[in-house]
Amino acid sequence: MTLKLYAHPFSSYCQKVLTALYENGTPFELRLLAHDDPQVMAEFAALWPIKRFPVLVDGSRTVMEASIIIEYLGLYHAGPVQLLPADPRAALEVRSMDRFFDNYISTPQQKIVYDSMRPEPERDRQAVADARAMLDTAYGWLNKVIAEREWAAGDTFSLADCGAAPFLFYADWTHAIGPAFPHVLAYRKRLLARPSFARAVDEARPYRSYFPLGAPDRD
Repeated sequence: MTLKLYAHPFSSYCQKVLTALYENGTPFELRLLAHDDPQVMAEFAALWPIKRFPVLVDGSRTVMEASIIIEYLGLYHAGPVQLLPADPRAALEVRSMDRFFDNYISTPQQKIVYDSMRPEPERDRQAVADARAMLDTAYGWLNKVIAEREWAAGDTFSLADCGAAPFLFYADWTHAIGPAFPHVLAYRKRLLARPSFARAVDEARPYRSYFPLGAPDRD
């Protein structure tokens, strides 16, 4: 039975899973989440009332949360690229870096974007300032770590890189990764050159006008 992925190509968390799927050439059906397709939206709401995407359906199983989906794929639909190492110590480093990108790159980046979508009187300038400060701190920490690594957890592309790719992609649009962080900029460039993520980026190009802060004319 074909895997079904309820997702939108412009979503960073969906791109995280799409990158993993493309790394291994895993066949799947994209159930594109669009408000002008009430059938798909109703299917999605019935599967996961929290309505956070992506959601993977594998026969009778419904799998939520991007990192869990990627681990699930490795267990039940393994391909040639192992995105989570078999060695538990190496796997712990991958999961640790995955949490870093989720919590300290994606979360503050999204806070800035979501705040910009609020009416002016409801915006929280302090929260945005705090989010920008968090991103600068995270960039600084990552700049030291990634200076000695090709990929997030070492020499091998992993689950952590699947998340780092879209999160750093949008973070740089939202709060630029400045020249003080050359290793982060170089890592982001390597991620953009990875064929699996490059494909996800290309598929999202038609939706760039949706970016609330305005998408830059690059990448």
